[in-house]
Amino acid sequence: METKKKLLDLVRDKIRFKHYSFSIEKTYVHWIKHYILFHNKKHPVEMGKAEIESYLTKLAVKDKVSPITQNQAFSAILFLYKEVLGVDMSEWNIQAFRSQERKHIPVALT
Repeated sequence: METKKKLLDLVRDKIRFKHYSFSIEKTYVHWIKHYILFHNKKHPVEMGKAEIESYLTKLAVKDKVSPITQNQAFSAILFLYKEVLGVDMSEWNIQAFRSQERKHIPVALT
C-alpha cells in the first residue's frame, strides 16, 4: 500500500526533477513552510490570492525583509502553486505591499 507523500516532499521532488540547486531547494522549502505556518497550517489548495498577498505584505511591513528576500519568498510560493499543485495563477494579479530598499548611511569614523 502506497502512502500519500507530504506536500514538502512533493516540493523537494519537483525541485530535484527540475535540477535546481540544493540551496534553492532549502530556500523554497523554508518559505513554503513559513507561508503555511503563517496561515495556521492551512493547505495551500484551500488558499489563494488573498492569502499570498497578506503573507507577502506581512513580510514587508511587519518583518521588514528586503525586496530581494520578499521576491525569494514570492518565487517559492509561485513554484508551489504552479509547479507542484498545478494551479493556474494567471488571473490572480497578486498585489502585495512591496518591501522598500533600506537606505544605508555610512557612519563617519573620527
